[in-house]
Amino acid sequence: MGQHLSIDETALSKGELYTIITNKKAKGKKGAIVAILAGTKVEPIIEQLLKIPKGKRNKVKEITLDMANYMKMIARKCFPKAI
Repeated sequence: MGQHLSIDETALSKGELYTIITNKKAKGKKGAIVAILAGTKVEPIIEQLLKIPKGKRNKVKEITLDMANYMKMIARKCFPKAI
């Protein structure tokens, strides 16, 4: 998964929103995508990310995200040791 992640949302052509979590070290190559989750609602995203073993999630040191409050909530809940 990597120690440095990014969380962002994207909209497809029909306005469908997705939350995308990527491993920054992979730089778009193999292993770059950690998760692509439909929507931006906090609870379902957290539910899915908590399925990743806690040991792996605790190894994340840094998360880059925009100022959207829902992203901060996801980062705090799922990656508690990251800044």
